[in-house]
Amino acid sequence: MNLKQSIPSDFSGFVNVTSNNESLLFEAFGYRDLPNKLKNTVDTAFGTASGSKTFVAVAIMKLIEEKKIGIDQPIKQIISKKMPNIDPSVTVHQLLNHTSGIGDYYDEEELNDYAELWEDYPNYKIRKNSALLPLFIDKKMVDTPGKKFQYNNTGYVLLATIIEELTRQNFDSYLKQVIFDPAGMTSTGYFALDRLPANTANAYIYDEESKEYYSNIYSIDVKGTGAGGCFTTLKDLERFWQTLLSGKILSTHAVNLMQTMQASDYYGYGFWIAKKNERTFPYMQGQDPGISFISSYDRSLNKTITIMSNLGQDVWALHKELSAVLL
Repeated sequence: MNLKQSIPSDFSGFVNVTSNNESLLFEAFGYRDLPNKLKNTVDTAFGTASGSKTFVAVAIMKLIEEKKIGIDQPIKQIISKKMPNIDPSVTVHQLLNHTSGIGDYYDEEELNDYAELWEDYPNYKIRKNSALLPLFIDKKMVDTPGKKFQYNNTGYVLLATIIEELTRQNFDSYLKQVIFDPAGMTSTGYFALDRLPANTANAYIYDEESKEYYSNIYSIDVKGTGAGGCFTTLKDLERFWQTLLSGKILSTHAVNLMQTMQASDYYGYGFWIAKKNERTFPYMQGQDPGISFISSYDRSLNKTITIMSNLGQDVWALHKELSAVLL
């Protein structure tokens, strides 16, 4: 089985495929620094975009297990900041599964490109989770809480706000404490784009007009928030799956809840849910200008597939193709 044949010749990023604890493909491609031709390696850290919502959801489930909040508790009882336009009956459960009905600061029906957010509000101002509040604090509710699934970045910014209110520390510091450190994810973190550590991939966007790539540093939040923006590596993601499923971070019951459909037919708590024939399995995914990411774990087949690209390439089609080859 030659999985490498499925990888496009121009792919930039990394691919990890394991089956029954055997590594079938573990390789990096392309460049982390395109102009200087510095190659990606299997130890290079890549952005996960919205994929890191999973980490926020895990942290919230941890607080729920510690009985510091309730899954059905209204956020008005937790968040101290006044939010007059947000229905006070919105619950933690509804934030986790994208059924809150809250107005999203990145409404894809209004904006075609995430970079458009920064035309009037410079992205370099986003250096902590609370810095996003001005982008949604005046937005009206778009639906009744609990009525329907509608993917929502604002909801996860509020979940990170809950973490900060309860723990009295930045949400990413708490994630490091309860997830990254216990899992041995030593290369994972929320790094500012102007302060990236060594061996971190820059992300690039293709300009159709000039036929050249340019950096995404003016297109996304300068530092990640509850909505996304964590950097991680292949090995760290592998450690995350193993540690989460081992019960070291959360109970088996909580992990199963996260991976059970909680809204529509394809979302749990922080995890997307795929259905293949009679089986289901969770996956993380994210997309930002210059960034694309997917990581899945099929427990029934003991199969993991993780793909990241720092050119924003179609990792979903590649994931589908690799899955088909494995079957």
